[in-house]
Amino acid sequence: MPELPEVETVRQGLARWVTGRRIDVVEVRHPRAVRRHEPGGVHFADVLAGRTVLDVRRRGKYLWLPLDSGDAVIGHLGMSGQLLLQPAGTVDEAHLRVRFRFTDDGPELRFVDQRTFGGLSVSEGGAGLPAEIAHIARDPMDPEFSDDEFVAALRRRRTEVKRALLDQTLISGVGNIYADEALWRAGLHGVRPTDALTGPAARRLLGHVRDVLAEAITAGGTSFDALYVNVNGESGYFDRSLNAYGREGQPCHRCGAPIRREAFMNRSSYSCPRCQPRPRGALRG
Repeated sequence: MPELPEVETVRQGLARWVTGRRIDVVEVRHPRAVRRHEPGGVHFADVLAGRTVLDVRRRGKYLWLPLDSGDAVIGHLGMSGQLLLQPAGTVDEAHLRVRFRFTDDGPELRFVDQRTFGGLSVSEGGAGLPAEIAHIARDPMDPEFSDDEFVAALRRRRTEVKRALLDQTLISGVGNIYADEALWRAGLHGVRPTDALTGPAARRLLGHVRDVLAEAITAGGTSFDALYVNVNGESGYFDRSLNAYGREGQPCHRCGAPIRREAFMNRSSYSCPRCQPRPRGALRG
């Protein structure tokens, strides 16, 4: 699933190409793509016609487009969603779900989603911050993110550190890939108890999270298949810089020990057994 760097890469592309443009017609080609918009696809299209996109913003892994009506379009990419800019007349993608045409006859905005786990909706009065995503915490790239508040909240939790990093109500935008990468840089195993972290250790971990995310954004995100692309259909290349995630059996870039893979929440965690020793007494699996 796309994480913060992938979604931020899409946001940057959308901001460049759709800000200030007036929507002419919206075509909903699959109702599941707008299932979170309770009034339905016809209402979704009608309420957007004639509206101007003022900006493109992000909270964690969610995007929203403030409109001149005071409403906003909320977008979530899910497992395979893509927001693409295509010249009018370009052959439709096999999994095209929603099409936005603009009054300037410039590139169309297309929501393409093979697995239809993602979706779009309109948030009434949500231009500032849609109520539907207001519960999601700020991410560490947000200028208003508070390091002090995060460190204090992290150390109050009674959970494992990787589970805490994936908790979108504590810190948003961090998923499985970038949690593993930050923990590798910090030399911490993902099952280390959060309430056992010292303040300095928690701050170092946060610094590594921020660095990993920033580097991944610069690289355009991480693409393991053709499903994640930016608005121009291009893949990211941060996978070339991964130190832990997906490298089972390969030598650690720091000490040479083979990277291990362990089961984690129906997924996998990757770490170095030497650089990231499992805390004593921690359960396996």
